[in-house]
Amino acid sequence: MIHNRILQLLSVAMAVLVLFSTLSISIEKHYCGEHLVDVAIFTEAEKCGMEAADMGQETSGEDSLFMKNSCCKDVVDLVEGQDELSLEKTKELNSHQKVFIFSIAYTFSGLFELEPQDHSPFEYYSPPNVVEDIQVLNEVFLI
Repeated sequence: MIHNRILQLLSVAMAVLVLFSTLSISIEKHYCGEHLVDVAIFTEAEKCGMEAADMGQETSGEDSLFMKNSCCKDVVDLVEGQDELSLEKTKELNSHQKVFIFSIAYTFSGLFELEPQDHSPFEYYSPPNVVEDIQVLNEVFLI
């Protein structure tokens, strides 16, 4: 029973490992000047509204040479997951690696063997003393 539980936990852990190794995550950060305004995972970060004010200014002639740069900036961090899962690398094991893996598996499989229980749950229980035969005393017999 414990052996089955360990195998179930191991298989769930391996499934979660495969899931997270193939997952790609994008983290978007919005800075207004030097201050971090918003951080968003999988979605677009919320803007502070300052870039709209900078874009709304009309520049003409001489002012266009001295146009102010926007104080806001967006930073996108992309954590890419694994694209392909293949088993071909495991097919390329040499004989020494196969012997090592087999010996480790054999060694650890012996750790989870259950020993038979010689312990009786009624070891410290003593039955009541029989003073008289109650069935004969009450004249009640099973037929």
